[in-house]
Amino acid sequence: MGRRLVPLTLDNLQDLPRRCRSCVFWELDPVSGEAAVKAGTSATEKEAWISAVLLEWGSCGRVVYVDEVPVGFVLYAPPAYVPRATAFPTSPVSPDAVQLITAWITPGYQGQGLGRVMVQTVAKDLLRRGFRAIEAFGDARWEGPACLLPAEHLLAVGFKTVRPHPARPRLRLELRSTLSWKEDVELALDRLLGGARKEPALRPL
Repeated sequence: MGRRLVPLTLDNLQDLPRRCRSCVFWELDPVSGEAAVKAGTSATEKEAWISAVLLEWGSCGRVVYVDEVPVGFVLYAPPAYVPRATAFPTSPVSPDAVQLITAWITPGYQGQGLGRVMVQTVAKDLLRRGFRAIEAFGDARWEGPACLLPAEHLLAVGFKTVRPHPARPRLRLELRSTLSWKEDVELALDRLLGGARKEPALRPL
C-alpha cells in the first residue's frame, strides 16, 4: 500500500470531500459563514481563504493519498486566520500554538494509523517553522462526521486536555513529544525486524 501526504494547494483542493470543499465553518465568522451559504458562495470563499493563508503564512494542510487515491486531509493554521476559533467557551488558542482546524479519513481507511501519520507530518512541518504546539477544539459528544474532531480521537493521538468543558474541550499536543513518540516506534520496529529496515517506519513526507 503506497501512501503519501502532499501539501494542500489550490491545485489539489478538489481532492477534498465535496462537502468539505465548500464548508466555511472555520474560515468565516458565524454571520459571514451563514451569508456565504445562503448566497451560494461558500466554495469560492473557501478557495479564497486557502489562497490567502498560503500566500501570507504558508502551508496550511495536507492531503493523504493511498495508491494515488485521496483518502483524507488535515487543515491547520494560526488562530488569527480562523475566525470561528473565538466563538468557543474554551477559547482562545494559546499564542505559541497553531490550531488543528479539522481532519478527515475516508471510513474504509480508518484504523490503519493514518491519523497518527497526519499528526506527525503536521508536527514536523510546524517544528521547522518555530511553533511549540498544536491545539484543537474537540467535540466531547461527537456522534458523526462534523467540523469538530472527536475529543476521544484527539486524546488517542497524543493530545492532552488543557481547558476542560463538557462539550467543547480545548486540547493541546506538544510537538516535540510527538516526534519522540515517532522515534520510539521506529526503534521498536527496527528491533522487531532485526535491523533489516532501511527506511524509517514513518518517514517524513
